[in-house]
Amino acid sequence: MVYGLEDKLVIGISSGALFDLKKENAIFEKEGMESCRNYQIAHENEILKPGPGFALVKALLELNKLPEGRDRVEVIVMSRNSPDTSIRVFNAIRFYNLAITRAVLVNNVSLIPYLKALKTDLFLSTHEEDVQAAVDSGIAAGIICENPNYNYKEAAESDPVKIAFDADAVIFSDESECIFKRSGLAAFEENERKNAKLPLMEGPFASLLKVISRLQKDFPPGEAPIRTALVTSRCAPAHERVIRTLREWDVRIDEAFFLGGIEKKEILKAFGAHIFFDDQSRHTIPASEVVLSARVPTPRGALYHEEEIEKWAAEQSLRGIKREELWIKERQTKKLQNKKEAV
Repeated sequence: MVYGLEDKLVIGISSGALFDLKKENAIFEKEGMESCRNYQIAHENEILKPGPGFALVKALLELNKLPEGRDRVEVIVMSRNSPDTSIRVFNAIRFYNLAITRAVLVNNVSLIPYLKALKTDLFLSTHEEDVQAAVDSGIAAGIICENPNYNYKEAAESDPVKIAFDADAVIFSDESECIFKRSGLAAFEENERKNAKLPLMEGPFASLLKVISRLQKDFPPGEAPIRTALVTSRCAPAHERVIRTLREWDVRIDEAFFLGGIEKKEILKAFGAHIFFDDQSRHTIPASEVVLSARVPTPRGALYHEEEIEKWAAEQSLRGIKREELWIKERQTKKLQNKKEAV
């Protein structure tokens, strides 16, 4: 029987995010792949310590034990390491009794084709290059922000699993954030007020949020084992467009924090997030002191292709909402400029 992934939350995680491989990575960077491989083989009976993503993965796998959530979460180890080194990783998986049976081991070539082939909803890694390539390919991915003072093994043991997201450039596109960066807060707020009923475009994590929302709906009201939160620097009047967009998507968000510049760290601690996704290091670094945090890199070049912008604008036009023509043209011009610079 073929094992399907269509109705599952598929998490791809690097071996270095699941387990503590800092020493092994240092050997790789200093002495090369062959030395790292030999070290791993020589120490394959030594159990690896939990890494930054360990507690999150453990909590997600617990969902499969619930009647309504049985086999809804699939965790796959995605690694650039060679197959030879996998014995040590699977020894640790067995030692910690993690229900992970599948792995992709590509011996230092790109993981991207396999992330797509396995319908990966989320990819987590400590290596920026791999995460950047995943985001560039339209896959939700985050660079885990490691903090030496955070106990990854003991953290996030609470029930339910709690996942927190930033808004702009994470759940939603960066279209409004670009206005803020370009013209300031007053222009941003005026744009959001004027376009309050115009849904925001999807960002790199919109698809993941939708998968989680569908999973939540499989459980009775108030009993879903995953709880989500939006933790954003937006505040009124910019809140309305966010709420209306989520309503348009038919996506459930359990808690929302419109902080208007208040530091996110304490809110995330109070929420008890298993992981927090944000596109800015100035938020992920302080947050990593209290919760597992991952930075979402900006896709190289323009975030969205011209045809996607045009399709989205056409859809809004059918609803009787006029898209700002100048803004579309500006985004298209920027995309073309990025292409020329890349060449």
